Amino acid sequence: MSSRQRNIESRPEPQERKPRRLQLDGTEKTPGSNRNGFGGYFFGNTGNLVKTNLVGLVRKSLSDKVGGDRWRLSGTAGRKALTLISGVLCVSLSSCAAITEPFRQSQAQQTPIAPSPVAPTPGTPRAALPSVSDPNFVVAAVQKVGPAVVRINASRTVRRQLPEAFEDPLFRRFFGVPEAQPRERIVRGTGSGFIISANGQILTNAHVVNGADRVSVTLKDGRTLEGKVLGEDPVTDIAVIQVQSNNLPVVEIGNSDELQPGEWVIAIGNPLGLDNTVTAGIVSATDRSASDIGVTDKRIGFIQTDAAINPGNSGGPLLNSRGEVIGMNTAIIQGAQGLGFSIPINAVQRISKQLIATGSVQHPYLGVQMVTLTPEIRQQLEVESQGQIQIPAESGVLVVRVVPNSPAAAAGIRSGDVIQSINNQPVSKTDQVQQIVEQSSVGTQVSVQVQRNGKTAQLSVKLANLPVQRES
Repeated sequence: MSSRQRNIESRPEPQERKPRRLQLDGTEKTPGSNRNGFGGYFFGNTGNLVKTNLVGLVRKSLSDKVGGDRWRLSGTAGRKALTLISGVLCVSLSSCAAITEPFRQSQAQQTPIAPSPVAPTPGTPRAALPSVSDPNFVVAAVQKVGPAVVRINASRTVRRQLPEAFEDPLFRRFFGVPEAQPRERIVRGTGSGFIISANGQILTNAHVVNGADRVSVTLKDGRTLEGKVLGEDPVTDIAVIQVQSNNLPVVEIGNSDELQPGEWVIAIGNPLGLDNTVTAGIVSATDRSASDIGVTDKRIGFIQTDAAINPGNSGGPLLNSRGEVIGMNTAIIQGAQGLGFSIPINAVQRISKQLIATGSVQHPYLGVQMVTLTPEIRQQLEVESQGQIQIPAESGVLVVRVVPNSPAAAAGIRSGDVIQSINNQPVSKTDQVQQIVEQSSVGTQVSVQVQRNGKTAQLSVKLANLPVQRES
């Protein structure tokens, strides 16, 4: 790629207004994702706003019959073209790196900040490590955890499908077709991981190993072991690998629920193939929702940090000042400085236990596409439909589309309904709906209160297991 092309790709597009994001409670993906052969997300021009036109989607949603009558409009239904979203902010949901990925230098150096002591949580045991007032606390934490951080090597065979005629030498010579290229090629990628048991169980991101034919693990001491994927969950981006070995070094697990913004954190991984790279920063925020960072196909809250996370860090540990793992590094926002995201270790443990026990994870779902109802959304709906669409509800979660043959469709939820509560728990944001549903179990009945045409309706929905489309 020429330098001119790189400059064009890195040039930010003008952002005229704040994007509206739709939360997907189904199997759809966020548009604009830049994926590799393993379903990982690489550096690309994903930091810009990727324009997405929802006019057709909303037009179809408002006109289709879903479990009952159409969404009633005031006046003629001649114009239903709406624009709910001006753009979608996409992130590189991972920082895993391909071996062919070019080296990219950071554009700015961060000025170190003098560490300040963090008040301990009462009753929380502390490891025998220096406090953050000691300038060597990072060194101590890295020496403690470093041997248990590994590099994940994944490879996948990609096969080309060509018509049989192209294999005929006479056909190729007659039409001037070049000599046939190999039908198969090997695509390789790398990521990071950390050992959680001495008998060889390793945690990493699902996108690091997704679709891989072969997985190997390289330890800090130089040994390379063949790995087997025990299970992966693309909904939360967590996977477990097993290697055949004993007496391996293991990490110490912390408690991500106790994290507070401003605490020091340390990231260890293999960015861009540079093994055992250490970066440090602080917790910028906790409990960032998937919709906050534009990955609405993920069901997980994130730790935001300004510790440098780059391609290849995916699956590596995020440590607190005591050297305890409190997160799994997984995401970056392309084109931004100091915006990295990690999966809280408490969620990682919950998912990994299910993967180790059964090889898969069940996620209950409703089957709706929804957006948080705000005064701006209500006004935009009314103006752009020239008064044909009016929503009396002041707040709640607007159902934009109902997935066919989903639990929501079976229960009679319709496009245009405004969800007010689930199981008597008021909801005003899309993330609250997903959290309540995720905390339920597959097969259970949930009571959903919606406002429809100015009237309140109570519906019972039997939750089903979320169908997951894996990368081919």
